[in-house]
Amino acid sequence: MAHDHADHHDHDHGHSHGRIEPGADRRWLWTALGLICGFMVVEVVAGLVADSLALLSDAAHMLTDAGALGLALVAAGLAARPAKGNFTFGLGRAEILSAQVNGATLLVLAGVLAVSAIRRLSDPPDVEGAVVLVVGAAGALVNVGAAWSLSRAERRSLNVEGARAHVLADLFGSIAALVAGAIILLTDWRAADPIAALLVVALMLRSGWSLLRDSGRVLLEGAPQGIDPDAVGRALASHAGVIEVHDLHLWEVTTGFPALAAHVVVAPDEDCHGRRRELQALLGERFGIKHVTLQVDHATDREQLLKLEAGSLRPR
Repeated sequence: MAHDHADHHDHDHGHSHGRIEPGADRRWLWTALGLICGFMVVEVVAGLVADSLALLSDAAHMLTDAGALGLALVAAGLAARPAKGNFTFGLGRAEILSAQVNGATLLVLAGVLAVSAIRRLSDPPDVEGAVVLVVGAAGALVNVGAAWSLSRAERRSLNVEGARAHVLADLFGSIAALVAGAIILLTDWRAADPIAALLVVALMLRSGWSLLRDSGRVLLEGAPQGIDPDAVGRALASHAGVIEVHDLHLWEVTTGFPALAAHVVVAPDEDCHGRRRELQALLGERFGIKHVTLQVDHATDREQLLKLEAGSLRPR
């Protein structure tokens, strides 16, 4: 992240800070983890008894759910620690790394299950449809409970979303297993089981790619989703007394923590302190950006003064 720290007026630098509270999510993550771990053992046993790939794939996914929730808990704990030492922003990005790991895990697991399902399509084994049906229904209820727990989390962080993506994919897996069991019972069509597993694979691929894309944007310091940097620049530059805005940088420290740094040039007779406070208030109210660093200087060179005379207020 490059910043312009050339300082013409020491008193013209202003900061306003955002605050995140990831610790509040941990109670709901623990609740979801308990539900998932308890049912996972039941599903493994049932999958082996029924020889159902749909159930075993769902159990394998529940194992990754447990890992995802455990990782999310660790990341939330790290993110809750105050900023100190070398980590001047704190450890909030531990949650972004957690989301990346969860997204990558979903993609890898989807590939493994896809290979197994395709092999079974050519020679579907005998499957105990009744066991698949009952366990699939029970699994759906457990996953609904886990998803509800995660929906109670106070923040919409990528960390929680990563754990929730695992649980929702699991919910769809249980529903697919339930439907496959019903089809096998009614028609004895054994291919329903691997086909159900492939449908779950498609959902896992979608969720995994979404997590990798969104977490990658944060790690590459892209602008926060939903905030247009050009719109922010125009709003700053069109404010009364501002001649131009440059070196504008807008990024996301972690989910829900947007930050901005910019160099603002105002007219020679303007109050730097007053304009800085106004711009900080504008950024917070209109765009939700609370962590702001503005270097505010008076126009001094010929080009800037010509812009002032011409009434040019566009950011450079």
